[in-house]
Formats: sequence, C-alpha cells, structure tokens
Amino acid sequence: MLKGKKIVLGITGGIAAYKAAELTRQLVKEGVDVKVIMTRHATEFITPMTLQTLSGSPVFTDMFTPIKDFEIAHISLSDFSDIIVIVPATANIIGKIASGIADDILTTTIMATKSPVLICPAMNVNMFENAIVRENINKLADHGFYILEPGSGELACGTIGKGRLPELAVIMEKIKYILTEKDLLSEHVLVTAGPTREPFDPVRFITNYSSGKMGYAIATAAYRRGARVTLISGPTHLQIPHGVNFISISSAREMRDAVMANLSEATVVIKAAAVADYRPSICETQKIKKKNEDLEIKLEKNPDIIEEIGQKKEERILVGFAMESEHLVENAIAKMVKKNMDFIVANDVTKQGAGFQGDTNIISILDRDGEMNELPLMDKTQVASIILDKVKLIRENRRKNPTSLTGTFPFAWKTVGDGDKVK
Repeated sequence: MLKGKKIVLGITGGIAAYKAAELTRQLVKEGVDVKVIMTRHATEFITPMTLQTLSGSPVFTDMFTPIKDFEIAHISLSDFSDIIVIVPATANIIGKIASGIADDILTTTIMATKSPVLICPAMNVNMFENAIVRENINKLADHGFYILEPGSGELACGTIGKGRLPELAVIMEKIKYILTEKDLLSEHVLVTAGPTREPFDPVRFITNYSSGKMGYAIATAAYRRGARVTLISGPTHLQIPHGVNFISISSAREMRDAVMANLSEATVVIKAAAVADYRPSICETQKIKKKNEDLEIKLEKNPDIIEEIGQKKEERILVGFAMESEHLVENAIAKMVKKNMDFIVANDVTKQGAGFQGDTNIISILDRDGEMNELPLMDKTQVASIILDKVKLIRENRRKNPTSLTGTFPFAWKTVGDGDKVK
C-alpha cells in the first residue's frame, strides 16, 4: 500500500540513528520515494553516504542546499512529502519543534509542511520522563503530530527503562495507518481468525491447517481504515495486529462464547476463522496410551457460530468464508443463503496459491443481490482491502435504501463479467 508514496525521513543525533538505515531500506523495498534529511549531529552517528546509497537520492544536511534552480530545499521537501517521519526523535528536536524553532533543514521543513508528521522518540529514560520533555510531547500531540511511544528495555547508556526507538515494524505500521483513508470510522468490525483446537486428551487435539493470515490481514486493514476492531483468534504464530482488541481462544465453543460476548457492539462481522465442525465427545483427563487395537474417537457437532449470528444479524453486515474442494459456487451460495450472510468469500482449496498457510489467495465474492465477482491470484492484504471495499459499498447502499436491509435472496445469480449465470 506504500508503493508510490513520498516520505521525508528526518534523522537526528541519537544512537538509534543507525536503525534509520534499515527503515530506509524497508521503505524503498515497498516502493516508497524516500528523501532523507539529517541534522548535523546525526552525521556523527551515521554517514550521509549510507543513507544516500539506501534511498537512491541525495541526502539533505544544509538548510540552504538548492534542489533545482530557484527552489529552496526545505520548501521543496515540505511540498514533496506525503508524510514526514523523524527517526530517532531526540529530546532536542522535540523541544525545538514544540517551541516553533526553525533553525536547520529539518525543523524548517517541518514548519513549512502541511503533511502529517510522525515523531518516534528515542532517548535516555530519565530524559524521556523529564517533565519538560513530556510537556513538549503532549504539546505536539495536541497540535496534531503523531507520536509513537518508545519501547522499554536496556538502553545504549546501560540503563533500563522506556526510551528505546519503537520497533521498525511498529513504525512501518504507523506510517501505513496514517496514510490510509479513514473510510470505516463508523464501523466496529469483529473478525475471527485462525484454527480451533478440539482436544481428546491432555496432549492431543483435532485441528486444521489454518494460519490465520487472512483474518489478521482483514483486522489490520480495518484498523488502518479507522474502524474499531475486535479480533478473536485461535492459536497462530502471527504478530497481534497493532490497535485491535485481541481475544485469544482455543476451541470452537470458546470462539462461540467470545463472539457472542462481543456481538452487541459489532456493526460488521467477518468470520474468517476455520472453525472445527466437530469435536471429540469425550476429552480424557489422562493421556491415552497406545494399545495394540485401533483407537476410535466419537465426534459430536460444534455450534454453528455464523448461523447463530445470522439469526441475530439485525443491521449488522455479516461476511462468511467458504473453502471448498468441489462445487465451489453451489456450496458457497447454499451456505450464504442458509446462514443469512450479506456476502460470502469463496475459494477453491485445490488451486495453487489459494487456501491455508500461504500469503496469497484466489477468491470469488458472491452477494445476496446475485452478483459473483471472480478475482485473480493476489496477496491476502489486497484481498482484505477488497472485502472491506465491499463492506463499505453495502453500508453506503443501505444508507441510500434502508429497505435493502431486509431484501430476499434472488433465485437467479449473475456473474460479473462474461461468466455464466448460476441457477
């Protein structure tokens, strides 16, 4: 989502300046046009040549460096930027900005810009806790600057406490959040993700191959677009998305209870989890020992969470998933109609690049108005964006035509494009 964006990266004189090099590399890798400004003290920690090599552009250290004929550097840079990011932000630069001081290339660029500014503090813990520094940070926040809290741990000076530069992944996510249009501000999106585990003794369980990547991508994208997000997830190895209300569960019954406990506040429910349809009827209290004869485990049905939500849907937008190995469209339609969904995301698990574990998916979106949109192979982050675009469209249509909320499902289905009709 950062491809084509223009970012001015300001580097100041702190030991964490070396981390700005890796941040520059990551931004360039995502297709960002990066212009680097370094204060004089920053050049004592890392060389301009390093940043020039990584960014592919000249590094600005002098307030009076011309870019082109009749252009002033700090004015040109302020007009260029979609966002200015200061990494690291020392107590000195924070104080100067808060006081309106503009005496070098970085501070003058910040004073001249109308773009958002993200400040990533990094300093000694005692400096960070200094009342004047805290006052300056609060002042900047009140004026609309974005501030990331520093991390805690061992600092370069040997002390322990808050003052570490925020992790680069956190900085990258914050940049993406700031640059994303907030078109879902009125929504509270409840997302389920990952597998469930159904135990039959203390050390064994039945599960599936779900990685949770699709649900986590949806939760991340919804948060970036301004929605309140509750993510209810089975066991995964994924990093919890920034800014979401995260609820960890294990079994299908735990997921059902968590969903129902949070349903009243949700305006959109997206059920991306791979919930087990069945569970062992008995979970032994002791480990089952291996014997010579075969082992039989009786299974009983788990609660159908999305069907229960569909019965209580009211004005909520309800989105489900159908992963099939055959008769994809027919099975998806039947599931959507039976469970009162607004639309369903269907994918064929037998296709290469679709389904569990991977970073890509191949989906078709079928809705209650009879349309089916078949999409090509794409990254799950792109899939998440398309799903949320569909949610937004449904919400807008309902505002224009409130009676569409109770519309019946059509008997005939049409395919967007040149596809055949599905009866």
